[in-house]
Amino acid sequence: MKHFLLSASPLTPLRGEGNSSEERGTWFPLLLTFLLTLTLSLTSPLPAQAVTYEWEDSTRVANMLQEARLHAEDQNMVLYFAHQFLDTPYVGHTLEVNEEESLVVNLRQLDCTTFVETVMALTLAFYHDGQGWDDYLWWLQTIRYDKGKMDGYCSRNHYFSQWINSNSQLGLVEEQTGDASADHYPFVATQQLQLSFMSTHPEYYAMLKNHPERVKTMASLERELSGTEVHYIPASLLDKSAEELRYIKDGDILAYVTNKNGLDISHVGFAEWGKDGKLHVLNASSIYKKVILEPLTLYQYAKKQPAMLGIRVIRSNYEK
Repeated sequence: MKHFLLSASPLTPLRGEGNSSEERGTWFPLLLTFLLTLTLSLTSPLPAQAVTYEWEDSTRVANMLQEARLHAEDQNMVLYFAHQFLDTPYVGHTLEVNEEESLVVNLRQLDCTTFVETVMALTLAFYHDGQGWDDYLWWLQTIRYDKGKMDGYCSRNHYFSQWINSNSQLGLVEEQTGDASADHYPFVATQQLQLSFMSTHPEYYAMLKNHPERVKTMASLERELSGTEVHYIPASLLDKSAEELRYIKDGDILAYVTNKNGLDISHVGFAEWGKDGKLHVLNASSIYKKVILEPLTLYQYAKKQPAMLGIRVIRSNYEK
């Protein structure tokens, strides 16, 4: 397991094209200011965070981003990257490997949330001309933590409703809620969030169970979100046609609304319309123990999951 330090934000290099004294008069003071700022920053504590990873994770990220540029034409890049992880083993709790919070990267083992985050970070890096590992890390930190800032265990977006709110505020995603003039069809069901699971079950979380101060912080975060009303498509409508479910596009994130006490979302994956014309999900499956395109339609799957009420639909914004 390797560790290194990640700056809180990447440095953007200055670029100058001219060398004349007139042009130098424009940018040279800015360059001096930049160098002075950099010198001061190197002699004072920099905000930095540890990254936990294996060497093959970093090389695979770089290779995938390079390969993607050869296949980008007419590709849905979300599904392109998602399909690169087919058959990757499902393993839970891969982020809970340190006593203190670090940016954990593990492309060798994925759960449903880390699968979605991994694919989204790769896609964002791709569309923002990212060249490799550092760009990927920056996007991964941005989407995984509240407002993109890692500040300990409780700054991670543990509940997926937190994840949606944070990334919506950053302009990276937009939750779909249907046509308000038509009673939000097909998002005709609503859920009032009542979050409490983590603070009432700290024994399930390795980085929470021996830290009562973190439990207290989590309880406060849960109260902030509780009471919020969200719209979702009920499971009974998931057998509708692509036209009736037109708000769901290939590559959208599907979040499974649950009726389990204290929770909001039980599972996440990517929408993929099948050759059968029905909605399927590409996900890291705890049932199949790997990343798979679910052979059952989402409607068929939901019928086998009594705790699944329906889905929320989140569309990522990959524009530069």
